[in-house]
Amino acid sequence: MVGALLAAAGGLLDAYTYLSRGGVFANAETGNMVLFGICLIQGQWRRAAGYLLPILAFALGVLAAEFIREHHRSGPRYHWRHTVLLAEIAVLCVVAFLPRGEWDPAANTLVAFVCALQVETFRKVRGNPFATTMCTGNLRSGTEAIYHALTGGKRTSVEKGLCYYAVIACFIAGAALGAWLTGLAPQRAVLGAAGFQLAAFGLMCQKGRQA
Repeated sequence: MVGALLAAAGGLLDAYTYLSRGGVFANAETGNMVLFGICLIQGQWRRAAGYLLPILAFALGVLAAEFIREHHRSGPRYHWRHTVLLAEIAVLCVVAFLPRGEWDPAANTLVAFVCALQVETFRKVRGNPFATTMCTGNLRSGTEAIYHALTGGKRTSVEKGLCYYAVIACFIAGAALGAWLTGLAPQRAVLGAAGFQLAAFGLMCQKGRQA
């Protein structure tokens, strides 16, 4: 359930930055790298910088997640992942108050940082590697598992494939919700993703109390 909530948050964030913050994909940086290269060859230096900043912020987010993991003292009920989630929520709340327009590069940079924290911190669901802020790898792994289920008849492969496709469905649902929320509140729609993350935080705390 935590993975589903975070995937929905990831989809919402991508829809938000694309629709409300200047057509930038803050979750997966491959698209931004392509657009960065295009802007460079066209001599659009300022626009190129708008794509470069999220790329650098994503790298910084990975470093920050690793730093928290190595230096955080985790207890039986409170894990380093809890701290990362709280940091993500706090940053998204800041983004919600950044005016649209000239502040879009800052908003995209912060969202990219959040996405890097999330993808680096939450890397498995039911023991299988997955991503909550991008779905190309999930699509590959899920389809591969379905193939092995069809050709080998393994029930575990069926469950694995369906798990990946469920994550993809949650990501798409989050993107759809993000588009709807952006239409209602273009600047503060990002708080929807913070809401999903807060729900995931609560579930993680509940599991910690039951352990």
